[in-house]
Amino acid sequence: QVQLVESGGGSVRAGGSLRLSCAASEYTGSDYLMGWFRQYPGKEREGIAAIYTTAGSSFVADSVRGRFTISQDNSNNTLYLQMNNLQPDDTAMYYCAADGPVRATIATMTSLLEDNYNYWGQGTQVTVTS
Repeated sequence: QVQLVESGGGSVRAGGSLRLSCAASEYTGSDYLMGWFRQYPGKEREGIAAIYTTAGSSFVADSVRGRFTISQDNSNNTLYLQMNNLQPDDTAMYYCAADGPVRATIATMTSLLEDNYNYWGQGTQVTVTS
């Protein structure tokens, strides 16, 4: 069972950047779907970015496209979310998630669905002040 640990959250002023990291307990460089979700208080989790690790195919939600980038470093089993031009609406708890082994290799909007994932991290808080 894969264990995921997020880090990199914190407080930043609007317009600033943060990079979230998600360290996996085992090799996830192939045959895994990995994603980032965020959750506002009292709301359901929202998928914002996903990547199929075999081919590196990724998909980013419209709400953050152009500002957020998902990437992976297979040498240390780490998933990243680079977040630029952060805004107060980005304030949320951010979660890393994974599922594997998977056969699909092309990320699409459906890759952002929570039901695709079986492994979850504990989350890291991101707060953006104006």
